Amino acid sequence: MEPILKIEDLWVRYSGLPVIQGVSFEVNRGETVCIVGSNGAGKTTILRAIMGSQRAYQGKILFEGRDIRLLPTEEIVRLGLTYVPEEKMLFGPMTVEENLLIGAYVIDDEAKKKENLEYVYNLFPRLKERRTQLANTLSGGEQQMVAIGRGLMSNPKVLMLDEPSLGLAPVLVDEVLDTVKKLKEEKMTILLVEQNVRETLEISDKGYVIQTGRVVTEGPARELLESPEIQKAFLGM
Repeated sequence: MEPILKIEDLWVRYSGLPVIQGVSFEVNRGETVCIVGSNGAGKTTILRAIMGSQRAYQGKILFEGRDIRLLPTEEIVRLGLTYVPEEKMLFGPMTVEENLLIGAYVIDDEAKKKENLEYVYNLFPRLKERRTQLANTLSGGEQQMVAIGRGLMSNPKVLMLDEPSLGLAPVLVDEVLDTVKKLKEEKMTILLVEQNVRETLEISDKGYVIQTGRVVTEGPARELLESPEIQKAFLGM
């Protein structure tokens, strides 16, 4: 089966300096694939390059067999790729429901928008309770729920999550990662960048380890979790 997302020899520059250097990986339909590595390794840059917000100057970004490297971001979203950035980027003076509906801007069918909204509210019942509340009055965990929910509103074929647990209290980290696990159980295709290496590998099918803009290790998530090198570098063992 052809991967739904395949990255081949990707290179990205900042200020003329290469920060992503020949990265290659692939995501199959229904998989949860994680990219892990230390801060500054280039994980977020890879996701931004896929979405076209940070242009790659070399390599291929193949989505359903089509090279999308030079497409505008809006067209990439319409094809079925959705990116939930670590900054959340909510509209604070707007309500929870208004923020969610913004995520459905690529959908013209009002009935489908309503169906997607109910799906998000079933996934995050707390958001339904707060649907008329302004986004800037929510807790950090609730704001992350809105960010993920907004991403789901566009019916993504691939959902890319960038550090969804960043800055959250431990109990909320577990809650967010449980949501990712629930989406995985529903066979959603997920590309996950996370700082919590152990928890991320535990819920992923496959993992790629990035250091200084290069993939240094890859394989089934369970094997990576049991690797002495990964345990020493990221798990303090």
